[in-house]
Amino acid sequence: MKIGILTSGGDCPGLNAVIRGIVLKGTTNYQLEFVGIRDGWRGVVDGDFFPLTRHEVKGLSKVGGTILGTSRTNPYEGSRGGAENIARTLAAHNIDGIVAIGGEGTLAAADRLSKDGINVLGVPKTIDNDLRATDYSFGFDTAVNIATDAMDRLRTTGDSHQRCMVAEVMGRHVGWIALHAGMAAGAHVICIPEVPMSMDEISSLVTSAFDRGRAPLVVVSEGFKLEGMDEAYSDKGLDAFNRPRLGGISEILAPEIERITGIETRSTVLGHIQRGGSPSGFDRVLATRLGLNAADALVERSWGQMVAMRGTEIVRVPFAEALGELNTVPRERYDEAAALFG
Repeated sequence: MKIGILTSGGDCPGLNAVIRGIVLKGTTNYQLEFVGIRDGWRGVVDGDFFPLTRHEVKGLSKVGGTILGTSRTNPYEGSRGGAENIARTLAAHNIDGIVAIGGEGTLAAADRLSKDGINVLGVPKTIDNDLRATDYSFGFDTAVNIATDAMDRLRTTGDSHQRCMVAEVMGRHVGWIALHAGMAAGAHVICIPEVPMSMDEISSLVTSAFDRGRAPLVVVSEGFKLEGMDEAYSDKGLDAFNRPRLGGISEILAPEIERITGIETRSTVLGHIQRGGSPSGFDRVLATRLGLNAADALVERSWGQMVAMRGTEIVRVPFAEALGELNTVPRERYDEAAALFG
């Protein structure tokens, strides 16, 4: 059996470890043949494949990014897109199925292709940790560690000047990175999409911390909405799946905090630094386990499903279960952290 592997959507630490796990077990235990698909669904549409053997994946578990390249291409768009064209392309290269490694957008495309007759197996990838069917996704732990380190640095410069520092992290419509990194860094306010807050509430907590002699640290998720906002802040247009590109809410909050409190305030958007670099030990292990179990699923032809982490076990779940709704932060988890605010 000949299998194509692709990575699609935003990159994150751990992608290469998944690729390595699939190829090593697939070739050694099951004599599968693999090809790499360049730049996500773009490579599927264009037939851009190359051989993927043990040699190409050696030493990859610690390497960030993805050796396959990635993009946010929609496989149903363009003159060569669509299930019928893709089926012809795969047949011309004797490819029996695809492993799609990606997040919500990637898996939604994989689900649609699967329903249209293409053999697709999914591996969840998202630093946002927003896929409900898996307890954790690789990339999340690394992103939290990177964000925590950045916030530790912001706190020292904030302490030096007695400034309020606003740190914006990724997460789209869920606040897991903000919650975990904010708790780890000792933030005085954490703003997440699941819990709208007013400027008065945020400013009151900032003032409370400042009055205790602290340089306040505010952590905000890119998808956070102030009370009264209908949509998360976005001025960067739409991606290939017609989703708004978020980012910049911290630059709205910082001047307002300074205006209301009188405390000098600076904002920092951590942005894509959260996606870069080597994966943490946790993410290397999780990504490798997902890859190893994906190889098993290929042999058993578990098409239309994805491998996922439940507790400490790796299981398989249908795409529909993964895409039903987002894995949002429960209110009790936020209230737990809120005891540390101010």
